Amino acid sequence: MGPAGSAPVSLRRAWAFLTRLPGGAHPGDDREPGRSVPWFPVVGAVVGALSGTVYWALHGPLGAPLAAVLAVAAGAVATGCFHEDGLADTADALGGMTRQRRLAIMKDSRVGAFGVLALVLSTLVRVFAVSSLAATDGLIALVVAHMLGRTMAVGMMGAAPKAAGAGLGHSYAAHLPRAWTAAAVVVTSATAAGLGLPGAVSLAAAASGAVLVGLVAWRAFGGITGDVLGATEQVAEMAVLLSAASLASTHGWSWT
Repeated sequence: MGPAGSAPVSLRRAWAFLTRLPGGAHPGDDREPGRSVPWFPVVGAVVGALSGTVYWALHGPLGAPLAAVLAVAAGAVATGCFHEDGLADTADALGGMTRQRRLAIMKDSRVGAFGVLALVLSTLVRVFAVSSLAATDGLIALVVAHMLGRTMAVGMMGAAPKAAGAGLGHSYAAHLPRAWTAAAVVVTSATAAGLGLPGAVSLAAAASGAVLVGLVAWRAFGGITGDVLGATEQVAEMAVLLSAASLASTHGWSWT
C-alpha cells in the first residue's frame, strides 16, 4: 500500500484488477500490482454493496428468489466472473491424476465438466442462501461475503506456499507489502467480527472454507495458484452466505 499519498492509486489498481467497472487505473510499473493487494477486501465490500443493493431494491417488487438471482448476477458481471473462472479451473484441475497433469489442466482455457458443475453449484448455493434472507439482511450478508471472500484470498496469497510454476504473477508476489497485507486481513476480519454473532460466525465459516481450499491445493498442486485464490474467494463467499442463511432459518438471528 505504501505511503499514505499512494493509497488512492493502489485502490484504483485493485479496482481495475478485480472489476470491470470504470474508475480503475492500470499499473505503471512492476511494483504497483503487489501494492494494491491490501485493498482487495475494500473492493470486495464495494462489489458486495452493489450486489446487495440490487437484492434490497428488488426484494419487494420481484420477490426474494428473482432478486437473489439478479443480485448474484450483478456481482458476477461487475467482476467479469473473475473469481468464478478460478473456481472452474481449479475444479477441472482436480480431475487430473498427477500433480503435473493437474497444473497443466489448470492452464487450459477450456472449461470441463468439473468446472461447469462447480460453477452451477456455486451459483445455486449463493442464490438460494441469499433468497432465504430478508432484504436488509441480504444486503449486509452480501457485503460481508464479498469482503471476507477477498480477505481470505489475500491472506492465502501472503501466507501459503506457491505451487511450482504457479501463474500468480511475479509483480504481485515479488512486491507484496506483507505488513500492510496482514493489517488488511486483521482489520477486515475484525470488522466482520464486530457485527455481532452473525459476523463472527461468518468469519469462522469463511476462514474454515479458506483453510479447506488451502489443504486441498497443497495436496493436489503442491501449493496455491492464481486460480486457487479465485476458488478460495468463491468458497469463502459461499460459506458466509450459508452461515447467514442457517442462522436465519434455524435460530432467527438477523444482521439488524
